[in-house]
Amino acid sequence: MFKEKIKYAFYTIGHPMDGFYEIRHRGRGSVVLSLLFVLLFGICFSANRQYAGFVVNFINPMSINSFAEILSVFVLFLLFCVGNWSITCLMNGEGRFKDIVTVTGYSMLPMILTFVPAIIFSRFVVADEEAFYYILMGLGIAWFVMLVLTGIMTVHNYTLGKTLLTMIFTFVAMLIIIFLAMLLYSLISQVVSFFTSIYNELMLRV
Repeated sequence: MFKEKIKYAFYTIGHPMDGFYEIRHRGRGSVVLSLLFVLLFGICFSANRQYAGFVVNFINPMSINSFAEILSVFVLFLLFCVGNWSITCLMNGEGRFKDIVTVTGYSMLPMILTFVPAIIFSRFVVADEEAFYYILMGLGIAWFVMLVLTGIMTVHNYTLGKTLLTMIFTFVAMLIIIFLAMLLYSLISQVVSFFTSIYNELMLRV
């Protein structure tokens, strides 16, 4: 069954309109597989920053925290899904939260497929051939963007124009969520600091 889900994911990236329609209306997608793709992309993203050849990589590999980068990928993925779901609920979108998660995760598959050979290629590339590395990376990213737009448009039954507008509002929603999270964190830190200072004052008086 899981093998069939993987095969269908590869079918979807080649036939996005039909594939995402089946995911929305026939339940052929898998949230677990989608999250697995996010994890694999996070690993590929971090591996590219650490192991890409010196001709194309200007980052000190010793300064990279792989766990933090993979976690950041998951956080951005979750922010996008929550932001898109909150916006599309207000704009009569037909897609469910799990549809957004599945579509976004499946859309990362092309980047996984292109990042791995790009990393390997970068280990052997010379100074005059780095353009092929960037073309390969760009192909994966462009494919990802096309799939996300097609997927969001299909599961919500939007036009292309409305989909693009929704994506703009989604990024605004992501910024608002980040701002509120930072505000909440600051508030909690101040409350904890306040009670800590009271506790320390009481302990000194005892």
